[in-house]
Amino acid sequence: MKFILIILNLVLILFLGNAIPAYSGEITDRFANYPLWNFPSNINQRSQDLFYPDWMVGRWKVTSILVDQLAPFSPDIVTPGFESNKRYLNQPIDFNVRFKPQSFPIPQLLSMDFLKATSQPIVADREFNALNIAQAYLGKEGILGIKINPQNPNYQITFLPENNQLISRVTGRTQESPNADEFLTSEITQQIFQSNNQFYLNQVETTTDYHLQTADSIVAEQVTAIYLSPQDPNYFRTINHPVALYRYQLTLSRYK
Repeated sequence: MKFILIILNLVLILFLGNAIPAYSGEITDRFANYPLWNFPSNINQRSQDLFYPDWMVGRWKVTSILVDQLAPFSPDIVTPGFESNKRYLNQPIDFNVRFKPQSFPIPQLLSMDFLKATSQPIVADREFNALNIAQAYLGKEGILGIKINPQNPNYQITFLPENNQLISRVTGRTQESPNADEFLTSEITQQIFQSNNQFYLNQVETTTDYHLQTADSIVAEQVTAIYLSPQDPNYFRTINHPVALYRYQLTLSRYK
């Protein structure tokens, strides 16, 4: 079950997630520097959710392919699930996701700022997306349920067999849009995997570059970087450097 630590990063950040804007080209430069990454300390949590461009609204079939997998500190330090995740290299994984206009609580609906808005922001359908992606990797029997805090969409609990849980909290995010057909995001998530006899904590950065091809087609590149938490005994050996990197190619096709 340890391999879900990496798999469910995709659940959390690929299609979950008003982010603070990045400085021009900041996220783009990050892709250019792959795999020489450091922990992005400039990403802070200043927003409740991630807002997507209008061209992402609707339902999509996604094909995700893991094309690269690195463990910079191997063999001395290897994250749980790294070896077993090699089974996914160059293997297409399909699942459905959807994006929709954000639903506001009553007080926000009545606010002047909201009344002045020209349109509702587009957000991910977190529970739908998380469940679909998890089932694509783990099977329907491998996932018992997902609970998202209705008051705080940055907090999620994934319930797994044998009394296992993955608790995830988004702690920082940023975004940039160099042009009308490109949208880049980066999010930091703190993850806690716990069971009756195991506890594992790490930090995950997921950075994605979406490109609109046509009204019904999007391609994207994504990198997930795993960082040890300060509580890990190996933290000071890896400080601010990822212990695992995963690079994905994504294709999104609209469906009715």
